Amino acid sequence: MRMRPDGNERAGQAGRAEWGGRAGWLLLFVFFLPASPALPAHPALVFAQVPFDQAIGGLSSKDPKVRLHAATLLKESAYLESAIPLAKLISDPDNAVQLEAIAAEVNIFTAGKGGPKRVGFITIEDRSHPAAQSIFDAGTLALGPAPVPPAVLLTLRLATRDDSPKVSLEALYAFGALGGQPTGAVRRDLLQASLNDLKGLLGVPDPALRLAAVRVIGRLYERRPGDAMLDEGLGNLVIAAVNENDRAMKLAAMDTLGALRDTRAVGGLTQLFQFDGGSDMAEAALAALARIGHRSSAPLFLMQLSGSSTPFKVLAIEGLARTGDASHVAAIQAALKREHDDHVVGASYFAAAMLSNGPIEQIVDALNRPKSHDAAREYLAEIAPGRVSRMSRYAQDPSPRMRMDVADIIFLSGDPQGVQVVAPLLTDQDKQVAMAAERATMRLKTDR
Repeated sequence: MRMRPDGNERAGQAGRAEWGGRAGWLLLFVFFLPASPALPAHPALVFAQVPFDQAIGGLSSKDPKVRLHAATLLKESAYLESAIPLAKLISDPDNAVQLEAIAAEVNIFTAGKGGPKRVGFITIEDRSHPAAQSIFDAGTLALGPAPVPPAVLLTLRLATRDDSPKVSLEALYAFGALGGQPTGAVRRDLLQASLNDLKGLLGVPDPALRLAAVRVIGRLYERRPGDAMLDEGLGNLVIAAVNENDRAMKLAAMDTLGALRDTRAVGGLTQLFQFDGGSDMAEAALAALARIGHRSSAPLFLMQLSGSSTPFKVLAIEGLARTGDASHVAAIQAALKREHDDHVVGASYFAAAMLSNGPIEQIVDALNRPKSHDAAREYLAEIAPGRVSRMSRYAQDPSPRMRMDVADIIFLSGDPQGVQVVAPLLTDQDKQVAMAAERATMRLKTDR
């Protein structure tokens, strides 16, 4: 492993005392086949215990096989205390060790979702899909409640400069997945420190790395209440990416512009929508415009209400909802008289709640239907800020799935007042509900 130019930063040691020193045992299961017909037909089990401190010690071995084995053990154990000691292997000379260390960090902070699965005593690991990219694709709700140490995020960011394209790509997706967790001053410092690296990644020759960089920018710099103005240079580079010939890059860049809510992109996205007509590119452009929700886009949104495309109608109603102009409620209601599609109707409930403080019961009910669940959760997360108390009654629902959804919605909303709503769920009998409540509380209580 060699760092590309500008790789002179070093991960700090702060927090090592807090994260290290826990005595624990890692379980290693070794299987062997029967040596003779007289033995049982099923595999026998040999059980060995490896001390936690011994596994940590293996990270400093001169033998790359020992370092790799230690990283694997710590990945499977997912002890929080191993996160900072593991971080040094992200810059290991051996690429296989680096990739295992990255996968271990991802698994630690996703409560085991990024690691191998166990079926009884058997460990099953799908290595056909990189762990970090899979977790990134799963979104912010894949993260566990534990805060990611800044030293781990720094080491991952530096590894995006690695001379191995595979390591760089996995490190970038891991940085994007875990870097979306911080809030407040920690997040502000992270975004500022990451600017130059992410700008540089948008100019590398590797198309996969450029695509990942655009997606990670959308995750990390997604507009949140109280954010400072987006760096103009970064916004310009994402806008330029829309003009690339690569289809995946164009779609990802438009999605990121929507996440950034960069109003400077409105004119270009509008032209792209009008030029591409009913294509998927046009839909992506309209989706970005709907997320930005600029009032200048209202005439374009209103035109889609009388069109034949259901996806365009949904996006148009969402866009009108985000403009904040309550005068559009009448036009939305008029369009519903000739519309029966559930997605369009759901978007209209969202618009009513956003523009005229309409009821949310129908949207909450949509959480119970698999086809509408994710959209309903996103709607409620946008509606919640300033209205988070409306979710309190649903935190007492007898269904664990509903209670967990409430905790996730509060988490996604970012409204500090939501701490009071999820407080009773911290001691919920359902472990998944309690974990979701803990994650929400951790995010909302962070110094803003």
